[in-house]
Amino acid sequence: MKAFRYVAPGAPLQWAEVPDPVAGPGWVVVDVEAAGLCHSDVHVMDGLIEPVCRPPFTLGHEVAGTVSALGDGVEDHAIGDRVAVAIIAHPRVQAAYAPGIGIDGGYAERLVAHASTLVPLPGNVSTVHAAVATDSIVTAYHAVRTEAEAKPGEVIAVIGLGGLGLNGVRTGVIAGATVYGVDINPDTFEAARAAGARACFTDTAALADLRPDAIIDFAGVGSTTSDAIDAVRRHGRVVLVGLGNRTTTFSGGSLIRKSVQLRGSYGASKDEYRQVLGFVAEGRIEPFVEEIPFADLNQGLDRLRHGTVRGRLITRPTG
Repeated sequence: MKAFRYVAPGAPLQWAEVPDPVAGPGWVVVDVEAAGLCHSDVHVMDGLIEPVCRPPFTLGHEVAGTVSALGDGVEDHAIGDRVAVAIIAHPRVQAAYAPGIGIDGGYAERLVAHASTLVPLPGNVSTVHAAVATDSIVTAYHAVRTEAEAKPGEVIAVIGLGGLGLNGVRTGVIAGATVYGVDINPDTFEAARAAGARACFTDTAALADLRPDAIIDFAGVGSTTSDAIDAVRRHGRVVLVGLGNRTTTFSGGSLIRKSVQLRGSYGASKDEYRQVLGFVAEGRIEPFVEEIPFADLNQGLDRLRHGTVRGRLITRPTG
């Protein structure tokens, strides 16, 4: 089968023919109908994130498709089932079962997935939308609902209005909060307002007069987290999701004087992913995606690297 393989830091993914996967006991083979492109894959390729697997291996952790083979002992799924592969990070991280992280991922025509990670798709949810929901949507959902604890009547702000940030805006609106957006690029504001943002700004300092109850930083470039601590209300919550910088510096005085809660947020639970699929099925979350040919995968990742993507890129390895 055809796959794009990660071979070394600083190198593009390598197009290769690899053996078809075989499902061992408790595992299934999934024909990959949709795979989302994620900025964290770019971080791996650029050497900013240390991969779990040793190269060469296949990246791609946003995956949905059709079950095509069952290993021994798999009883809850059948050949032909439409499924997505959940990336389970709560209540504990299951990296060993995560495609493109602990095992070969979805930048390939087929992959093996542990049966415990599979989530059946509602009939009116496409594999394209289900794939991006496995990370881009549910990671934002967990950050806003679970870590930031967004509630009806609260004011929250989202920093970074890319793929995750736009989903963070929408999640905050669904939670009943009044949501504001921040991004250095005003071209992102239209999509943020369409997702339900009350207003958008290019400078986090503009939030200070709004006294947000929580600010979720999807950019994570260092200054954004520091600015969020300065702008959030006393006893407010700042949640860091983005990995724009490996380190960040902020004023300990502001954090302490205002009794700000600073939290990190990583991934989500399988149950949260099911909740997100329900919102997609109801039309309350509408993923904004752009499809690219599988052969153009490296070009798509390069667009992510240079920040020229709005929403989420998706490709169809079996298409």
